[in-house]
Amino acid sequence: MAALAARGYAVAPFKVGPDFIDPGHHSRVAGRVSRNLDGWMLSRAYNLETFARHTIDADIAVVEGVMGLYDGYDGRSEAGSTAQMAKWLGLPVVLVVGARSMARSAAALVKGFEGFDDALSFAGVMFNHLGSDRHLGYLKEAMDGHVRMPVLGGLVRDAAIAIPERHLGLVTRDDHDLSAEHRRRLAGLIESRINLDELIRILPEIDRRGGASIASNGMNSADVRIGVARDAAFCFYYPDNLELLEAAGARLVYFSPLTDSRLPEGLDGLYFGGGYPELHAGTLSDNRSLRQEIRHLSRMNMPIYGECGGFMYLCREMGDAEGNAFPMTGCLPLDTRMLGRLKALGYREITQAQATVLGPAGQTMRGHEFHYSTISGGAVDASGAYRMTDRAGMDKAAEGFVARQTLGSYVHLHFGSCPQAARHFVCACGRWAAEHKKD
Repeated sequence: MAALAARGYAVAPFKVGPDFIDPGHHSRVAGRVSRNLDGWMLSRAYNLETFARHTIDADIAVVEGVMGLYDGYDGRSEAGSTAQMAKWLGLPVVLVVGARSMARSAAALVKGFEGFDDALSFAGVMFNHLGSDRHLGYLKEAMDGHVRMPVLGGLVRDAAIAIPERHLGLVTRDDHDLSAEHRRRLAGLIESRINLDELIRILPEIDRRGGASIASNGMNSADVRIGVARDAAFCFYYPDNLELLEAAGARLVYFSPLTDSRLPEGLDGLYFGGGYPELHAGTLSDNRSLRQEIRHLSRMNMPIYGECGGFMYLCREMGDAEGNAFPMTGCLPLDTRMLGRLKALGYREITQAQATVLGPAGQTMRGHEFHYSTISGGAVDASGAYRMTDRAGMDKAAEGFVARQTLGSYVHLHFGSCPQAARHFVCACGRWAAEHKKD
């Protein structure tokens, strides 16, 4: 993406799967918002429409895959895989092979990927983690006469371009913003190591059909103001979620629980996304004035929604793995605590067991769960707003925690799986505004 942007192309970035972190880095290097495509959370039609809408004014689209090319929900089908998405979108695949300590065996691996699904097309193969130029030469010799796709080049191992990792994956753009110099280095590396001209020549024309804008419901966006927490602690938002709220009539007003001592004026609702509040627990706790204001609004029945890290902030306290506890807003009568291991990971489908600020009982939505924390105490009668299953349909523990009009959950919901949820939340905020704002 950096190399294409440096050549002057308008690059439309996409990420397959529920990832929040990679799209942030995409957006930085491409200068355009990266969008999630997902074969399980979102319908085929929604994915196609999203791709078409956000490539209308682009020269080149780059879609980063998820896991291995053919890895999906199970071992029997392509459902949820990068291969499925490539076929849905009609795009060729650039196969990236980690070739550390490999030589002729790489040809067998590439040939297997190439012949596994005849309906999939390949633009070429790139090798990663090479030891030297000589290593790349061995691999090219091995490919010759055995695979059809061209070898586009390969990257020699270089620790200087690595992005640091932590417990939820790569460090976010907020904490590792790729500088202009870093981006120039990335672009130069690709230009010197990858046959970019050949790749561009191979690429097909983008199908731009079906790219209508997200439909507005015609409400006046000045009527409903929703505060969105956005900083290094709360940075996991699907762009579609925010745009669907705006299309439903909301004006989004951003604020920082880390640095703002007061909320913006005139808010009618609050949205706390996920992120890394555990890394900033002390700062969030020390901001007592904001915590108290949020708790007061929750007790006044303001619609408030938080997911994963945002849910943790809405609880009474957040504990770390060493046994320290940090007071949070106390909107929900629960406590959370960080663990030294992964607590939950996977796709989730939730059905509302009761009406909430996101919609009526019986409404179904899809999302993703990924966290190292757990509920360590509190009132059990706050739980159970959601009935939850995993992608295989197996029942999971009850989710969805409610107090008044505050709703929190560990599940990152994608509103694209149920656009009515955004409309319900905006309407709930509008009703609250009508009740509490007098001319």
